Amino acid sequence: MKILVTGTTQGIGQAIAKRFLMEGHEVIGIDRQAASITDKNYTHHQLDIRDYEKLPKIEEVEVLINNAGTQQEADIDINLKALIHITEKYGVQPRIRSILNIGSASAHTGSEFPEYCASKGGVVAYTKNVAMRIAKFGATCNSLDPGGVLTPLNECVINDPVLWAEIMEETPLKKWATSEEIAEWAHFLTMVNSFCTGQSIIVDGGEAIKHNFVWK
Repeated sequence: MKILVTGTTQGIGQAIAKRFLMEGHEVIGIDRQAASITDKNYTHHQLDIRDYEKLPKIEEVEVLINNAGTQQEADIDINLKALIHITEKYGVQPRIRSILNIGSASAHTGSEFPEYCASKGGVVAYTKNVAMRIAKFGATCNSLDPGGVLTPLNECVINDPVLWAEIMEETPLKKWATSEEIAEWAHFLTMVNSFCTGQSIIVDGGEAIKHNFVWK
C-alpha cells in the first residue's frame, strides 16, 4: 500500500515509517529535516509542511498519517492548519483507506501549553469532520492521542531526575511509551481496524486520570 507520513526524521514518525516499511509497504515521508531512513521503499521530501505551494504531487495515497507537530513554535499553524491542508490535499479522495492524526492526551485534559492544547483540541474536532466525509469511500479517520512518549522532544524532562520523578507520580503505569509502541497503535488503527472511525484514542499510561502538567 502507499503510505504517506509527515514528520519522519525522528521519534514517533520515524518509528511509524519503519513499522510500515517492515511489511514492505511504499512509504513516503515529508519532513523539514533531511532523511534519516534508508530503504528501497522509502521516498523522502524535505520541506516544511506549511510551504503549501511546495508540497509534492503524490497521487492515490491509501493511508495518511499526520504526525508532524511542534511545541511552543507556531503550534496552531503546524499542528492544526498544516495538518488540515495535508489531509485535504492527499487524504480526502477515493483511494484513501485510512487517515490517522497523531494528537495528544493534552487535547482532552488541557494540561499543557495553551496554544498546543488548542491546536490538538482542533485536531480532535477535525478528525470527526474528516471521518464523516471519507466514510463514503469505506475509509476510517481517527486520532491517536499519546501521553508521555520517550522522544528527543521530551529529553529536557526525561533527563531531569527531579522532574522525571514528579512526572512518574502523575502516570499510574509509572512509565512512558516508546515510539515503537505508538507505531504499533498507528499500524493497528490504519491497517487492522476497519470499523472504528471518528474517535480519539488516548494512549497515555493513565496520565489523563492524573493530569497535572510537569515541565522544565
